[in-house]
Amino acid sequence: MNIYTKAAVLAVAAIGSILAVPAAAQSPALFKTVEYRTSDLDALPKWKAVMQKIAKEQKSYADCAGGERGCGSKAIRAWQAMIRDQQGNSQIDQLKTVTRFVNQWRYRTDQYNYDQSDYWASPAEFFSRSGDCEDYAITKYVTLRQMGFAADQLRIAVVKDVIRDLAHAVLAVYTDDGVFILDNVNSEVRPQAQVTEYAPYYSVNEQARWAHAATSARIAPAAAASLFSKR
Repeated sequence: MNIYTKAAVLAVAAIGSILAVPAAAQSPALFKTVEYRTSDLDALPKWKAVMQKIAKEQKSYADCAGGERGCGSKAIRAWQAMIRDQQGNSQIDQLKTVTRFVNQWRYRTDQYNYDQSDYWASPAEFFSRSGDCEDYAITKYVTLRQMGFAADQLRIAVVKDVIRDLAHAVLAVYTDDGVFILDNVNSEVRPQAQVTEYAPYYSVNEQARWAHAATSARIAPAAAASLFSKR
């Protein structure tokens, strides 16, 4: 995916669109940052597009959840069976199972799959072709929503991997036991306090998006107009 050059610009746009007013903190804030929240998702057209695809796919999810008849994908049928089998389990057990299940698919770049530098895939597309880091995160997001997690418990986070010096995407999950990070790099479900290699650019769910700044880098509203305008 081509978030390597776009991530910082999108984070800047998110801050600018809300005049750099810090959001009321969700406890705890993601990776101990200052968060800037807006419900305007227009700066993330690929996320809006994939949400539309997910809405259209709901019938196929339901068909596959009901068994073989009407289901055209063995992978989606197995996915729905996993979701069904996890009902009633603890949230942490669900996170572990979802991570292991989705991470079985082999990493493939957008260039390989779609001949594009940046493409955000729906779960049906992911289970058909696999995908790259944001596609794993999207599929985990949809899986947990189907399991009963609320939208405000979930965020797809585009981050900088400070060790590998590249952009990456993970899923952050807010539970009563804290925030956990679901990654495609490994299948360990880690509390965010243990995840020190990632610094977030922005995060998003179906309700809002957040830009992130270090706690020492609060941005003045007057500076936002010129420094953080949409691009």
